[in-house]
Amino acid sequence: MEPTENIFRSIVEGSPFPVYMCMGEEKIIAIANDATLKAWGKDKSVIGKPFDEALPELQGQPFSTQISNVYHTGETYHGSNEPAEMLIDGKRQVNYYKFTFQAMRNSRGKIVGVICFSTDVTEIEHARQAMEESRHTLYNMVKQAPVGICIINSDTMIVEVVNDSYLELVGKKRVELENRHIWEAIPEAAEAYEPVMENAIRTGKSVIAKEHRLLLIRNGIPETVFVDFVYEPVTGFDGEISALMVIAIDITEKVMARRKIEEAEERARLAIEAAEMGTFDYDLQTDIVVTSPRFNAIFGFEDGVAHDTLVDSLHPADREIRDAAHRSAFETGNLFYEARIIWPDSSEHWVRVQGKVYYGSISKPSRILGTLLDITEFKRLQQQKDDFISVASHELKTPMTSIKASMQLLDRLIKVDPTSDKIPQFIDRGNNSLNKMLQLVDSLLNVSKINAGQLALSKTYFPAANMINDCCDHIRLAGTHNLILTGDTELELFADRNRIEQVVVNFVNNAVKYAPENKDIMINISKENDMAKISVQDFGRGIPTDKIPHLFERYYRVDASGVQYSGLGLGLYISAEIINRHGGKMGVESEEGKGSTFWFTIPLN
Repeated sequence: MEPTENIFRSIVEGSPFPVYMCMGEEKIIAIANDATLKAWGKDKSVIGKPFDEALPELQGQPFSTQISNVYHTGETYHGSNEPAEMLIDGKRQVNYYKFTFQAMRNSRGKIVGVICFSTDVTEIEHARQAMEESRHTLYNMVKQAPVGICIINSDTMIVEVVNDSYLELVGKKRVELENRHIWEAIPEAAEAYEPVMENAIRTGKSVIAKEHRLLLIRNGIPETVFVDFVYEPVTGFDGEISALMVIAIDITEKVMARRKIEEAEERARLAIEAAEMGTFDYDLQTDIVVTSPRFNAIFGFEDGVAHDTLVDSLHPADREIRDAAHRSAFETGNLFYEARIIWPDSSEHWVRVQGKVYYGSISKPSRILGTLLDITEFKRLQQQKDDFISVASHELKTPMTSIKASMQLLDRLIKVDPTSDKIPQFIDRGNNSLNKMLQLVDSLLNVSKINAGQLALSKTYFPAANMINDCCDHIRLAGTHNLILTGDTELELFADRNRIEQVVVNFVNNAVKYAPENKDIMINISKENDMAKISVQDFGRGIPTDKIPHLFERYYRVDASGVQYSGLGLGLYISAEIINRHGGKMGVESEEGKGSTFWFTIPLN
């Protein structure tokens, strides 16, 4: 027996874990290895002493009673993470142990003592307690958090804790969600989110989603909401994932508000594009201007340029207009001016600048946001209109002056010689001037009818050649030009004869007016598919290429000065509208120095 006892003692002494043995009713400490003595804060003098005498500081703690119970009953006792308060180096210290009290029997089976095997789990217990404290703190934070938070057990998928914000988000009562399986509580979300949640638990990686569209049954009503959410795995003190924290924020209002803003911005962008406006953002502090592609194009640049370059592009005579407008804008908050700019190719253009001044925290102007509009065409039309008024005044004044002079001379002559042969001449001269005034007034009335949509047509069948010969007879009688009619002289038209005559007369009169030195005027009639085509060709000086696109505009005159040729600049505009009302087309081919050919087509039926 002695060799066996020695082996046992050697094993106990060599164990790194506390092992000791108490013998008999008095629990005499028979064996206590170094690990035990260290845990107790004692030396070998305790060996041979009763347990209670050797460790008086354990009085009131359960260990002595537990040893006695094992000694008397023979039933093994297991302790798990139990505290033991010891006196170590003169200081009371609490450590935690996992231990076993087991009865020792002799060869006859009689209990002779109790052996204790223990492990110091103080660090583990402290970690567990810290984790529990953290968990408790976390749960309190969850309940008070302003965002929706739900903590789900990773093993059972039971909702352990959920705050009011999360309940409001999913439209559930606490009893419907807390301590229930997550997908039983929110079945409508299971199909989309169960795989995502399982993956987060399996991999330990967070899942973050922004503006996620979600269909929820909230208070019994299906609703589509937008949420930002996070699936965050939570690890226990053992490093294993023990829970999943779901953080969710209902951002439906934010998303819908942003979408409304985006829709408004898109409508504004479309409106700006439709109006062909450019936009700019001018930082007054840095002197940096950010411009849109359309803005750059209006200034004649392919890309954005420095602010100084834009200012340098202004016409020298208009720079003070720009400066004055900016000074006024800093006082009123609104910027507006119209000015000319010079493109890199030296061409001149008109622009309209509008903007709003924004102020910094110290009420100092910080930036200007605005739009830029190319008004070159508007200015051209405005100039045309002004020219028209000037020309119309001149054109009407000339026959009126002639009539007045004729009437004054006639009045004197009748008083002196009522039978004078000059009286008919003055009457004819007055009638001619009156007829010219009537033609001018008729042109203005036609424009008014066109604008009001009242240019009515009365269509009949008639031979094209007869119509041309009749309406151009005044040219032949004048004897200044030769009218040469060619083509399909048998072709019949179905149109408003008076209106078509008006177009032909306008073409022929223009040929006479702009080709005074060339006597021949060619008039051709042809059939092209189901259309009739009539063209008038002169051999005058021709029309500059840049003026051709504007010929059929209202008030446009090739000679804008109004000095060389009379007229209001309405003839071709009215003619184009007449042909358009017939469902036809009008055009011109011209080469400077060789003459021009004006033509129109109308349907045969």
